[in-house]
Amino acid sequence: MSLSVAVAGASGYAGGELLRLLAQHPELEVRTVTAHSNAGQPLVSIHSHLRSLASLTFQETTPEVLAGHDVVFLALPHGHSGGIAAQLPADTLVVDAGADHRLERAEDWQAFYGTEHSGTWPYGMPELMLADGGRQRRELRAARRIAVPGCNATAVTLAIAPGAAAGLVDPAGIASVLAVGSSGAGRAAKASLLAAELTGSATPYGVGGTHRHLPEIAQNLRLAGVEGVRHSFTPVLVPMARGILATVSAPLVGDASAEHVRSAWLSAYADEPFIHITDAGEYPRTADVVGSNSVHIGVGVDEAAGRVVAIAAIDNLGKGTAGAAIQSANIALGFDEQLGLSVDGLAP
Repeated sequence: MSLSVAVAGASGYAGGELLRLLAQHPELEVRTVTAHSNAGQPLVSIHSHLRSLASLTFQETTPEVLAGHDVVFLALPHGHSGGIAAQLPADTLVVDAGADHRLERAEDWQAFYGTEHSGTWPYGMPELMLADGGRQRRELRAARRIAVPGCNATAVTLAIAPGAAAGLVDPAGIASVLAVGSSGAGRAAKASLLAAELTGSATPYGVGGTHRHLPEIAQNLRLAGVEGVRHSFTPVLVPMARGILATVSAPLVGDASAEHVRSAWLSAYADEPFIHITDAGEYPRTADVVGSNSVHIGVGVDEAAGRVVAIAAIDNLGKGTAGAAIQSANIALGFDEQLGLSVDGLAP
């Protein structure tokens, strides 16, 4: 018998992607969807592409509506998950796609979000390298609370962690520039997200150490055994609906060859089904990962600058949010980690 699922915040882009993936999951059945301003409307009035879920209607987002399900996915704005989650049964698997439970340090949360910290849950990046040589997936087995990583944090962390953990790059000199699709800004109507504003333009945001994913990336690298992280991080909104292309570079330590550098990434991710390292001299495109749970990473050495360059492509709604949520839930529930998820992107 399938496990029952509720998705809170199901009218947004992340919620819609969760529903699209869950609709094909053989062990999970979506029975309840909730929203705020769209409560009372049919699901397909917002997500007309989800015809297999046409019988569902958005309900109010309350603990009473969400309780009684085996699994609850929270796709709520930052700061809204903590209060709801605290009122759900302890034996319910609750997967938070928002930021409320990602950070370990309350001071980091307060510095970047400005509200009271809701506590820390097991972090839903199964492939994250740990200092003792393990992987984060071991922390997810049988978990009943999971915090899904931020999409930018996922791209940058997976791009640079192998080199930083292996001592091949100087963590005090990490710089990243990310091209980010507009769906990462959410579905709320904003003038800056109008087609007339986005089309034909690239717009930086969160510049100068202000982006909320910065402490999360530093935390991930600490978990991988990397100290002394200094990171210049610049995301750029570009006119594509989905996807992140993260170009991450750091000073090369020593005189390792490009082949030796690539071998660190190949070794780190050799057993990871959703991470693909491109051939030498080739670099990924966001078009190749759209609709998938895959991460494509290209690695090279800029010899003239003495820097390692790692470029990662993910679908911000897939591996960046909904895919990671389902992958982590699979582990917690004892299912095959890849169940209901695809390594194949959509083309053209």
